[in-house]
Amino acid sequence: MTTIKNIAIIAHVDHGKTTLVDKILHHCELFRENQESGELILDNNDIERERGITILSKNVSVMYKGTKINIIDTPGHADFGGEVERVLNMADGVLLLVDAFEGPMPQTRFVLQKAISMKLKPIVVVNKVDKENCTPEQVHEAVFDLMFELGAEEWQLDFPAVYGSAKNNWMSEDWNKPTESIEPLLDMVVQHIPSPHIEEGTTQMLITSLDFSSFTGRIAIGRLQRGTLKSNMNISLVKRDGTIVKSKIKELHVFDGLGRKKVEEVQPGDICAIAGLDGFDIGDTIADFENPEGLPTIAIDEPTMSMLFTINDSPFFGKDGKFVTSRHIKERLDKELEKNLALRVQATDSADKFMVFGRGVLHLSVLIETMRREGYELQIGQPQVIIKEVDGVKCEPVEELTIDLPESVSGKAVEMVTMRKGEMLSMEPKGERMNIRFNIPSRGIIGLRNQLLTATAGEAIMNHRFLEYQPYKGDIPGRNNGSLISMETGKAIPYSIDKLQDRGKFFVDPNEEIYEGQVVGENSRSDDMTVNITKTKKLSNVRSSGADDKAKIVPAIKFSLEEALEYIQKDEYVEVTPKTMRIRKIYLKEVDRKRMGKQIG
Repeated sequence: MTTIKNIAIIAHVDHGKTTLVDKILHHCELFRENQESGELILDNNDIERERGITILSKNVSVMYKGTKINIIDTPGHADFGGEVERVLNMADGVLLLVDAFEGPMPQTRFVLQKAISMKLKPIVVVNKVDKENCTPEQVHEAVFDLMFELGAEEWQLDFPAVYGSAKNNWMSEDWNKPTESIEPLLDMVVQHIPSPHIEEGTTQMLITSLDFSSFTGRIAIGRLQRGTLKSNMNISLVKRDGTIVKSKIKELHVFDGLGRKKVEEVQPGDICAIAGLDGFDIGDTIADFENPEGLPTIAIDEPTMSMLFTINDSPFFGKDGKFVTSRHIKERLDKELEKNLALRVQATDSADKFMVFGRGVLHLSVLIETMRREGYELQIGQPQVIIKEVDGVKCEPVEELTIDLPESVSGKAVEMVTMRKGEMLSMEPKGERMNIRFNIPSRGIIGLRNQLLTATAGEAIMNHRFLEYQPYKGDIPGRNNGSLISMETGKAIPYSIDKLQDRGKFFVDPNEEIYEGQVVGENSRSDDMTVNITKTKKLSNVRSSGADDKAKIVPAIKFSLEEALEYIQKDEYVEVTPKTMRIRKIYLKEVDRKRMGKQIG
């Protein structure tokens, strides 16, 4: 029996989790000397690499001095909280990674809270000590205060700490004395992280995540709490609601390096993957065939935001995508529900519209982006926060917002947030920058990032996390500018765009195909305006009195998916296809828009 240590790595976005895992893999010689492994080995899907964030948690294992260490890399973003909560079930300890300059951030707090309440042993890693002006000792103090505030017990507060730079491949117990490798950290894991506590009794394993293979179907992943698992063994599945289903294990795999290896038997305390089970869900328990005993299932945070997903019915539908019907979209959403726990889907009174609920704009936009890359075409309505009734009072989600920005523009930011019903909690100078904390309704955050970046010339860094439901805060002013809407279908002509530039900013490039009802720009005034940018210059054989000036066209504004979702109004959709993204009015014809406006008015 080898000794096993199960650790999860938790940290705020961009504090260096995935880089640290890279270094551990290299140190434990997982790769041949001549093997090209690249960087950020675990962030292996395209969206994760492009955004530079971890979305799905991953498991790897390494052997170090005769001990098997299972490492779980977790997402740092609060929108993927559903993912973090369940994977922490597999760990006995956590490596809390904190940036030596920034200190504990909102998301650090979010994940740490989960770890402390689950009675996990923390090891604090103060990373990036090679940054200028960093204060490792103060950060160490701040982590201690944070743990104390979150109600950590005495044995958790007595945490070992290690300092270093994952990028430069060293860790040390004294940050002034760099070492040659990250061995001190691994020694600390072996010494301080408890081995899995194994009770006597029959087989028990909680399914904490899923995988899918086109050969064997769905695969259940979890940690064997007690008892044994063997291949071809009969077991009972204890479902979330307590019902029991008999089933059989076909194959067993344990994590080995970056992959998995097939084994005949799994020892208790190890993390394994099981193929061949039917009809299981996350949160079910695999138990003894004769005397099944269930484990407490996983509680998941409620969604706080909803969006309407509908089929693409614009004049350009079906040009780019393979999957365009409501049946395709419904099947894809159902498939996503199996592994994305914090997601909910509700049918509406129309067969081709679905209400999708999630943890925030980022959580849902990652799903939309994934679908778009798989060849789906769909349209999405404006994000709405979920309003609840608590003891007869109308309540809405409130988030804690942290903005880090240059001191000179901090006044502007405070003004913008307070307009959106934000309350300022604290303001701390850090060098030439300000760190400001607010409580703000989730509604107020939608669309705030765009405005903040414009107001601070791209300098502001914004982080937020869900706090709680509080009584409704009243109306929040929306976007001030109206839309420029295309009157015709055709090509955008440079001549027309040039002549209309004083009316507002455009979102489309010259010669781009557009259709009637598409939002082609933002009006400089507050009302919507229909414009015709498909009109060419009239040519005649009479000389014009003024010389023709060349058209000088300002480059079009291009939105990312989140920006577009946060930008649109109630009467607009974002149309998403594999190749393009357009904003459009729900009613394409002006007559219909006016008629609907009168009914609403």
